[in-house]
Amino acid sequence: MPAFKSRAVKVITAAVAVGLVATGCASERDKDGDKGGDKDTFVFGAPGDPGSLDPALASDGETFRVTRQAFEALLEHESGGSELVGGLAEKWSSNPEGTVWTFNLRQGVKFHDGEAFNAAAVCANYEHWFNWKGTYQSSAVSYYWQTIMGGFKANEDKETPKANYKSCTAKDENTAVIEVNEPSANLPGGFSLQALAIHSPKSLEEYAKQDATAKGDAITYPEYSQVAGTVAGTGPYRIMKWNKGNKEVSLERFDDYWGDKAKVKNLVFRTIDTEEGRRQALQAGDIDGYDLVAPADIKTLEGAGFNVPTRDVFNLFYLGMSQEKNPALKKPAVRQAIAHAIDRENLVKTQLPEGGKVATQFMPDTVAGHSDKVKQYPFDTAKAKSLLAGAKEEDLSLDFCYPTEVTRPYMPAPQDLFELMKADLERAGIKLTPKPMKWAPDYLDATEAGSCSLHMLGWTGDFNDGYNFIGTWFAGYDKQWGFKDPKVFAAVKAGSVEADPAKRTELYKKANEAIMEYLPGVPLSSSPPAIAFGKNVNPPNVSPLTQENFAEVSFK
Repeated sequence: MPAFKSRAVKVITAAVAVGLVATGCASERDKDGDKGGDKDTFVFGAPGDPGSLDPALASDGETFRVTRQAFEALLEHESGGSELVGGLAEKWSSNPEGTVWTFNLRQGVKFHDGEAFNAAAVCANYEHWFNWKGTYQSSAVSYYWQTIMGGFKANEDKETPKANYKSCTAKDENTAVIEVNEPSANLPGGFSLQALAIHSPKSLEEYAKQDATAKGDAITYPEYSQVAGTVAGTGPYRIMKWNKGNKEVSLERFDDYWGDKAKVKNLVFRTIDTEEGRRQALQAGDIDGYDLVAPADIKTLEGAGFNVPTRDVFNLFYLGMSQEKNPALKKPAVRQAIAHAIDRENLVKTQLPEGGKVATQFMPDTVAGHSDKVKQYPFDTAKAKSLLAGAKEEDLSLDFCYPTEVTRPYMPAPQDLFELMKADLERAGIKLTPKPMKWAPDYLDATEAGSCSLHMLGWTGDFNDGYNFIGTWFAGYDKQWGFKDPKVFAAVKAGSVEADPAKRTELYKKANEAIMEYLPGVPLSSSPPAIAFGKNVNPPNVSPLTQENFAEVSFK
């Protein structure tokens, strides 16, 4: 969770929401962070803007942070954990082959627009996505559908994956059966994704009247996804307004919610794109919580009485390399030299919160499939120089892209991390051209297109399966990396189609070993991101997947 895999392009929104968002005023809050007067509004400081009010069109954590409060999937994760539990489906099962999935649905559930939830509604959603055409088939728009279910009923691009989704049948009003062509490690976890959350059939009819369009790299998203009023889910909150000028999305408690009602009536997500700005807003009482607390601020905030829970480790930060951008990176010795040049221990020690770990492979050690037999690349500047000399690349020059105006769970201070790695690489004799870029859309566009020789990115798991990490990057050719290695692709694919969990774990270990032998990039670290709340707040259970349910929030 999202955290996230970028499938971003330049975005032109079809419309801009106007109007004021109802939030508590700063004057109603005293300076020590306690909220006075009105306690019906909880304001959360988000690190970035959402991209869409329709989660099916998104692949980023900030969109899902908002939509998760309003939309629900067939399956969910236990509050504060990574185990799958029932969502809109109370129970689920599959045939032994993992190709037929049966969902026994909750009864008495209503959508925000008053429509009834049932098996026909489930199938209407899956058929809606399966029948997408035109720009909706771009991986920038439908990344998660393509990742979990493959392509579409009628693929329009030869690079679009073959559809794995086969059908959805409403066996009866409260039983939906979804069939796929081949077993996949992405299931059942994929049924829990926000991108596959269930929308009202009435809203789907409105969605179908609007198209996403593209001109070059620029995508214009449909108006319904940019202005509140059409989208309708089943969650504890409903989306009321997106005020882009104020950088706020406001939601209101849905009183007909089937489960435990939200404890606070109004929920507002306000974008504050610097950690310092979010911290100061919390201390001033202007917001009631914020994410991605700087490691250096944790003890200070705790000492002042704020609640600063830390999530479990479930992310991966890496240095990416684009072999198509710079042919020198096609040489294994050059990639190995870069790996040996970086002092990852120092990155963890100086930049990450307590509990951060050096990564040895492209998944955290909390995920089944992590191998203790991968090839290691310890910090060794002299060896890095020797490898470059052997590859006849003593004068290697690379551009190094890094993001601005953002913090991520795996990347708390991008510029500081960049500066440390830049110094390490230059000590090994590599000449670097820094390329700072605004996170969205510039940086995401560039990294997705493979336009940066070196770049920094990461991933927070969507669900607890190793394929959600290594399959995200290395299941096949990806412009971000720009390489084609049949051995790596086959090793990752082998785990993805194995139905037996124990056998799949062993195959993931083999895949990790193949990946690190090839070394497409450098896994750097995993870290436990912290989230902060006001002194007067009873926080939600914090999630290693960054999937907090703000309906659990209350004021003391």
